[in-house]
Amino acid sequence: MSKVVPTYHQRVAREKRALIVKAATELFLELGYDRTSLARIAECSGVSRATLFKQFPSKAALFDAIVTESWSTADEEDPPPAGDIADGLAVIGRRYAELLGQAQMTDLFRIVIAELPRFPELAHAQFARGKMPYFESVRSYLLAEHEAGTVRVEDVELAATQFLGMISNYVFWPTLLVPGWEVSAERVSQVVDEAVRTLVARYAVTGSGASADD
Repeated sequence: MSKVVPTYHQRVAREKRALIVKAATELFLELGYDRTSLARIAECSGVSRATLFKQFPSKAALFDAIVTESWSTADEEDPPPAGDIADGLAVIGRRYAELLGQAQMTDLFRIVIAELPRFPELAHAQFARGKMPYFESVRSYLLAEHEAGTVRVEDVELAATQFLGMISNYVFWPTLLVPGWEVSAERVSQVVDEAVRTLVARYAVTGSGASADD
């Protein structure tokens, strides 16, 4: 499928939007959501107030954009086809680890956690617009594998939570809590592989072609 080439004005609009989102993220982290004004964001991003207000009429709309940008790579990838649970989970696991490894994802969670007591709507936006749609894609994949007969999963929501949790609990959450926490690419790969083996061992149908040792 051929991609539509954006016009000059569309490219400029996208570039300005990216500058606005970047400036807003940095200011929310530095000053807090409440103390950051749209006027300050416009100043720091180098765009006019009119340009900013045209794209983002409120801070809430701007935060929604930050959530969307942070999770955007998850929407650009097609789900793996059903039929080989080990290969499919490996693809999903690597994508998830890469997504969590992005700096903007860490920044997003830090903003939400810091502002949660005063602005619970930010957590709702993060959950509804980012985390939940991604979780649903994983749930749908496991349901497709269940229907294909490669796995037997009575509770696909629980299975999706187990799989994503095994990855995020090692490669992501400590970065918010442990100073200097870093995970090498080799270790990330090992974490994903072990998560795949665990789910395959638990749910794969014997003789389906999937193996915990694949």
